[in-house]
Amino acid sequence: MLRVLRPIPAHSLQLLVFDLDGTLIDSSKDLCNSVNATLVNFGLRPLPDALIASFIGDGAGMLIRRALAVPGELPPEIDPSKTDPSGEGFFQQAFDYFLTWYRAHKLDYTRVYPGVLDSLEALRHMPDGSPRAMAVLTNKPVGPARAICDGLGLAKYFFAIYGGDSFDTKKPDPQGLLHLIAKAQATPETTLMIGDSDVDVTTARNACAWSLGCAFGLSPESLATAPPDILVDHASVWVQALMP
Repeated sequence: MLRVLRPIPAHSLQLLVFDLDGTLIDSSKDLCNSVNATLVNFGLRPLPDALIASFIGDGAGMLIRRALAVPGELPPEIDPSKTDPSGEGFFQQAFDYFLTWYRAHKLDYTRVYPGVLDSLEALRHMPDGSPRAMAVLTNKPVGPARAICDGLGLAKYFFAIYGGDSFDTKKPDPQGLLHLIAKAQATPETTLMIGDSDVDVTTARNACAWSLGCAFGLSPESLATAPPDILVDHASVWVQALMP
């Protein structure tokens, strides 16, 4: 399925910037497992995967803050004075534990979405055959992001991979996207942001770039609040949308 909500200049797009989680990779299970491992380690009850998945998209720190904010009683053997989910000190402990666990388990279940690799190969060149720049901009910490791209054979397609800790701000602030535009010697008018959530669409808008939404990702329902210029339901449709 391909829905064009606003025609884009596909023939002249020089830079494609991809989100990672929910766009290039299905990482939900490893993220959910890592969150629940963190909660259990600190004596808190695990959460349903579907609930945790709804917290993904604004960076690892926000993911943990949202998980800790879910109401629930502490087990009786836990001293609430030492384990206060609302406390900043406890958040930092939980966040550090999560990062350590996730780094070790980031590729247990994470896989590239069907059609991604073939599409990236086809999109490496513009319709006239000239090279096209491609990059990753995610709110995931840059270390795990680059390791995942290396491990799954994605890294070779991108001239840059930036994470949520690569800049002073995260998406939807346009800082990272504007940096990539300048680095690729492109312009906002020749740049497309591809992602599965309103965060990605808003990032594109904030940079005056184009946007493509992925309805197969982790947060497709959020695209209703921030409609992209193009909406697809499978990664293989990227080629149809961008190689007319």
